[in-house]
Amino acid sequence: MTDRGTSPELPPGLLEEYLAGMRAELATLAAIAERLAAASDDSEALEALRRATHKIHGSAGSYGFMEASRLAAGMEATAKDWVAWPGDPEVERGPITRWFVARLTEMLGLPAPRAPAPSPRPRATPPPKPAPPPKPQPSPSPAQPPSRPPTPAPPQRPQRRAATSPPAPSASPTRVPRPRTPSPPTPPTAPARPAPAQPGSTDLPWVTPPSPAPTARPPARAPAPPVKPTTPQPTAEALRVPEVIYVEDDAALAELLEYGLRAHGYRFAAYRNGREALRELLALDVQGTHPLLLLDVDLPALDGYSILGALQRERPGVYRVVFTTVHGTEEEQLRGLEAGALDYLVKPMSLRVALEKIKRWVGR
Repeated sequence: MTDRGTSPELPPGLLEEYLAGMRAELATLAAIAERLAAASDDSEALEALRRATHKIHGSAGSYGFMEASRLAAGMEATAKDWVAWPGDPEVERGPITRWFVARLTEMLGLPAPRAPAPSPRPRATPPPKPAPPPKPQPSPSPAQPPSRPPTPAPPQRPQRRAATSPPAPSASPTRVPRPRTPSPPTPPTAPARPAPAQPGSTDLPWVTPPSPAPTARPPARAPAPPVKPTTPQPTAEALRVPEVIYVEDDAALAELLEYGLRAHGYRFAAYRNGREALRELLALDVQGTHPLLLLDVDLPALDGYSILGALQRERPGVYRVVFTTVHGTEEEQLRGLEAGALDYLVKPMSLRVALEKIKRWVGR
């Protein structure tokens, strides 16, 4: 029964390439199992088993094989215990590793790997028979001493095989004066001479001239829209700086990340070795940018925490670091965050989720 759950974000050929690589990995694991069957305290074989299961734990789930990833996680923990106690005689490490290889092969739907052929045993070569003594000659010449038998060749040793806009202000209403009520006419007591007409007055004193019409105020102007701040355009040199840098020693997972970043148009750089990555990160001219650094914790030559510590001392605040690791416990995540990491990405990872997080971290 296979555990194949192909993720829809994978391209058609990437899964096949991963399975082809796993065939070679299974053959390597089968050889390790035979070495442990011959010598259960083989420290090199135990360390190789721990490294191999660690990689499968991190990559299998990203390609849809979740059961295989969990199986490898359990075997990784077992291998760590074996490395710590290599001389424990009560554990049959060879048969357990053989079972793990067979179960993992079944989950991946691959043919069983061929076990390595045993070294041929040397054939025992019998020593040559001694030559018979020479017969005496009838001539009276002095007898020659008998020839010494040839020394038998030593047996050959077997050769060992190598492993908004603000609102408009409201206009104040215009006050219209109310017309005054005309007073009643007063009866004349005596004829009076009319007063000279004043300019602008009427002949009828009780008639009030109409009030002038109120002048209409012009409509208020709509406020101008707010001016958006202009984002400075990156220079040509900054466009050559990678947006994302990832350090990952698992070839299958590194290839998956490369596909996703390339498909979404990111500028990126990749490293497989911790010491090489630190050397390049210290020398990189970032042109005022802050690249995102996806940093694996378990790296050969130099681990992720050591790289982060060196960057904080030599180039503080330059890189935004996100740890990637299979160790997703609360203690491990708190350790990474307290060390100065931006976030923590637990493997196995979904490519779609990883790209969405990268989009937010980069600021697109």
